[in-house]
Amino acid sequence: MLKTLVTLVRGRTFAIAEGVADQNALLILDQQMRDATGALDRAKKALAVAIAQESQEGQRLDATRSRIEDLETRAVAAIEAGRDDLATEAAEAIATLEGERDASLTARALFAAEIAKLKSHVLQQQMRFSQLERGRRIARAAEAVRVARRGRIEGAPIFAGTLAEAEATLARLREHQFEADAVEEAFDALDAATGPISVAEKLSAEGFGPRLRPNAADVLSRLRERAGSGKPASDA
Repeated sequence: MLKTLVTLVRGRTFAIAEGVADQNALLILDQQMRDATGALDRAKKALAVAIAQESQEGQRLDATRSRIEDLETRAVAAIEAGRDDLATEAAEAIATLEGERDASLTARALFAAEIAKLKSHVLQQQMRFSQLERGRRIARAAEAVRVARRGRIEGAPIFAGTLAEAEATLARLREHQFEADAVEEAFDALDAATGPISVAEKLSAEGFGPRLRPNAADVLSRLRERAGSGKPASDA
């Protein structure tokens, strides 16, 4: 019986953990992607260090070869001059340098092999990361669509608004905006109808005082006067 209870508890624990993982799959994926990004960055740094060390080893190898060549030239000159003592000393130095040269060649070969492995690893990781990134974008879009569809068939939580509620809110907002615009237009029209300029125009139209605006009768009268006088049309 105890074993059965333990098994049941383990089963429930697994089911709960699996449910939590399913409900937070995108959050878990985001964190895993961040972890993967850190691992990829570390691999790139290791590759950069290996390339830099290989380059330094190449410079040391070139310098060693130059020193060997210089000493060989000098040793030959010493032999030709009968200075075997100096030639022997040069030969010992050359032997030491050749040992350093061989060690540099071995180190460069090891660096080259390691760099090739690291480059292959980084390239594979970058490809896998790119695929994961595309998959994550697709998963986010699919989740957004799923939530939108679920909102049409399931009741939304009390704290969550639905698409229909948002549309209703927008409609109310636009209605209030239209009302406000209408009120502003009415105020503008009222000001225009009751202002001093409007009153002066009314008085002018009734013949009280000079006209504020030219009318068709005035223009026609002016044109007839010009036609009768024979003068060319010009600004009044």
